[in-house]
Amino acid sequence: MNRKRLVLFLMLICTIFTSGCWDKKELNEMAIVSAVGLDRNKEGKLVGTFQIINPSNVAGALQGGGGTNPPISIYRATGDNVLELDSIASTKISRDMYFAHANLIVIGEELAKEDGINDFFDAFERSPEFRATTRIVIARGVKAKDIVETLTAIDKVSAEKIIKTIETTEKIQGKNISINLQEVIKNLLSTGKEPIISGFTVKGNTGKEAKMDNTMSSDIEANPTAAGIGVFKDGKLIDWLDGDKALGSMWVLDRIENTNLDMDWEGKKGAITYQVIRQKTNVRAKLVNGKPKISIKVRAEGDIREANVPLNLTDMHVLKDLEKKFAKDLKKEMEGAIVRAQKNKTDIFGFGEIMHESHPKEWKKIEKTWDDVTFPKLEVDVQVETFIRRTGLRNKPFLSNFKKRDQ
Repeated sequence: MNRKRLVLFLMLICTIFTSGCWDKKELNEMAIVSAVGLDRNKEGKLVGTFQIINPSNVAGALQGGGGTNPPISIYRATGDNVLELDSIASTKISRDMYFAHANLIVIGEELAKEDGINDFFDAFERSPEFRATTRIVIARGVKAKDIVETLTAIDKVSAEKIIKTIETTEKIQGKNISINLQEVIKNLLSTGKEPIISGFTVKGNTGKEAKMDNTMSSDIEANPTAAGIGVFKDGKLIDWLDGDKALGSMWVLDRIENTNLDMDWEGKKGAITYQVIRQKTNVRAKLVNGKPKISIKVRAEGDIREANVPLNLTDMHVLKDLEKKFAKDLKKEMEGAIVRAQKNKTDIFGFGEIMHESHPKEWKKIEKTWDDVTFPKLEVDVQVETFIRRTGLRNKPFLSNFKKRDQ
C-alpha cells in the first residue's frame, strides 16, 4: 500500500513540472509566409517581398468555390538586412509573421550577380522558424518580386507551383535542379564544390502576373517558368546553363531520373527519341603521374519512344548502332558541360570533394589553388554505355510502309 502511495505522490510531483502550451498561437493571430523575395533597389537598399497565405481564400478555392479574392497577399519592406526587412514588414501586417511554412526563397538576378548570396543566408539559417529544406531559385531576367507576387491558376499558392515545376523539370527534362537552403550553404562552405541554383522567370504578358485576371482564363497571360541553371563562384552568380549544357551537368551530378534524349538519324534532326528509365553515374578521382584525374562512368537504360525514320527495330545490329549513337551524343553533352565549368573556373560537380575523400594528403597541397589552377586543367575521362530495353508496341515504324509504297 505504501508503495502505491509513493508512486501516486511521485506522479503528482511530476505534473508540477509538466509545461502546457504556454507559447501557443492561434491561426488567426499569424500571417503565414509562403515565399520571400530579395532584390536591390536603385538606392542600394535591400527590398524584401513577402508572400502571405490567405487561408480562407485558399480553402474556398480548393473546395471549388472559386471567388474573386486572391489566395495570397503581398507585403514589401526596404532595409539594410534581412532581419530589418522582417521588422519593417511586420509593422504593415496586423498579425505576427510566421516563417515555419515558408518553402521558397527567390533571389533577384542583379542581386545575385553584384552582391552575391553569402550575406543573406545567415539570417535564414539562424532563424528557429525557417526550414533548412526551403527551396532556393534565382529570378532570371525579372525581379524577385515578379516571381513572388505571381498568381497562378492550378496551384493557388504560387510558391507551391514554382517548387513543383522545378521538381518536375528536373525529373522529366533534367535541365533544372531542385536545391534547398541547407545544400546551398553546404556548397558555399565547401572548397571542392560550388553551388548551382535553378533560374525562374515570368513569360508572357509581364505586368499581369499579380492580377486575378491572370487566373481566370484558360490561356494564362503571365506564367512563371523554369529557366536554366545559375552557376556561382565565391557566392556570386557568374553564368547560366541552358539546354545541352544544363542537361550534361545534371548527368555528371547523377541527378537524372527520367529524361528524353533526341538523336539525329539519316540527316533528320531529332528523328529518334530515347527515354531513360534508369541510370547511374559513378565519379572517381585518381592520381596519374602525381596529377589528379577524374574518371566518369555512366550506364543508362531506356526505351525507344519515337522513331520518325524507317528503321527495323527487330534487327540487333540496328539497335547496337542506336545505342552507340546515343552514348556518343550523351558523352558529348557531358564533356561540353565540363569544359564550360572549367572555363568558368567553377567546380560545380564536386570533383574537389571527391579528390579530398580519395586522396586527402594530395588535396591539402592543391586545395587553395583548386578552382583557379588545377580544376581548369583537370583531365576528365567520360565513358558512357547506353542500352535499349524496349522498342514500344511497334517494332517497325509505320513510316517503313510509306517507303515501300513509294518504291
